Amino acid sequence: MNAHVTAELSVFNLSIHSPQGEIVSNVSLSLGRGGPLTLLGESGSGKSLVAQAIMGNLPAGLVASGQVIFKGADLLSEGLEDRRRRWGRSVSLLPQEPWLALDPTMRVAPQVAEVHRYVKGRAVRESDAAAADNLADLSLAPAAGLYPFQISGGMGQRAAIAIAHASDAELLIADEPTKGLDAGLRDSVTARLRHEVENGKLLLTITHDVAVARVLGGTIGVMLDGRLIEHGPAERLLSAPEHAYTKALLEAEPSQWVSQARTAAGPVVVTGRALEKRYGEKVLFSGLDIGVSAGEITSIFGPSGCGKTTVGNILLGLTAPDEGSVERRAVLSPLRFQKLYQDPPAAFAPHQSLRKGMQDLVRLHGKDWSTVEALASRLRLSDALFDRLPSEISGGELQRFALLRALLLEPAFLFADEATSRLDPVSQKEVVAFLQEIAQERGVAVLMVTHDRDIADRVSNRVVELT
Repeated sequence: MNAHVTAELSVFNLSIHSPQGEIVSNVSLSLGRGGPLTLLGESGSGKSLVAQAIMGNLPAGLVASGQVIFKGADLLSEGLEDRRRRWGRSVSLLPQEPWLALDPTMRVAPQVAEVHRYVKGRAVRESDAAAADNLADLSLAPAAGLYPFQISGGMGQRAAIAIAHASDAELLIADEPTKGLDAGLRDSVTARLRHEVENGKLLLTITHDVAVARVLGGTIGVMLDGRLIEHGPAERLLSAPEHAYTKALLEAEPSQWVSQARTAAGPVVVTGRALEKRYGEKVLFSGLDIGVSAGEITSIFGPSGCGKTTVGNILLGLTAPDEGSVERRAVLSPLRFQKLYQDPPAAFAPHQSLRKGMQDLVRLHGKDWSTVEALASRLRLSDALFDRLPSEISGGELQRFALLRALLLEPAFLFADEATSRLDPVSQKEVVAFLQEIAQERGVAVLMVTHDRDIADRVSNRVVELT
């Protein structure tokens, strides 16, 4: 940390234990005004657990030890009621998953307004006006009257950011604030976080995006397997990393990937012709022709809310086009058309262990458990993770479980909706390489939605750009 920054949040020897053993070991960090702190690392490294321990909302069954000193108080020794009194007032958390952060029964604007109303104590009219300003700042005014299920994942992420910003808390913990956002919105959100720091807020950011860490500056800590392996000023750490994993993390940024040779495609699996989709008076796209062939990866690239997910849902038959037609290979069972959802928690039963869900799938479709084990090994998913609930593992790990489950059904067409947006660069590179191997080995037609042009250009047989 910079010498001129006085620590107001100090973490000493923070360890986090599960019934199976220690999963975060002896993490020590400090954070002061004017010097943001960013934690980098792969999915499952313990970054988000550190944030949850500071916030006081660790998943059930996990216990933290050590000290977390904030403005002279040890947060770990406080009772639940004392912690809750801090939430949204002195400490605010922007959760990793907008699906879990937003109330599905409320429209977007009232969710922001109730922070001003009940946390800040403002009048109804003043709260509504402040919420409208928060949404306009994030280009979300058109979504004010919509429910969370009616907006894109990127728009949901911005709505969660608006709620966190409305609290105006002294300490903001931002857990993966830019995942699922295109480059323009990512830069806008990062600039807003920088603005919070410049206005005297304390900022702890959890991210796998090296570009975000670079712009935020301050101090960076790199985590691996529950340990803090490297820690120092952002400029020094990003230009001259010492640990081998940090070096691998920087080298795995998509801009550094080598373009892959394009393989010959097989027969067309699904085709959309002259597709058009409207929501009210807004036309997402019109006259769109798209086809995906066996053994190839087709990417849809474009900004948040442009209709990328809608195209894939139309090809799957989950959404009907307003104009145009879709043709799928008639010999294929509907089960062989699979989707990887943008928000993994939406795709899993929250109170069922991952092992039980996978066992049910194996039994229902007459598969062999050895196939599950082989796929888990290729996706770097340990056997111990199978016995946890979806909420007890990282977003990146849950996304890899979603990929395992989809591949278990031997898809002919796989719609990967932002399948890598929750992954660190190393894991992202591995999973994309795995998708390429699956496409070639099994002749799977892959339609991949991405907000990252570097990924689209380097791994796709063709790129469809929406605006």
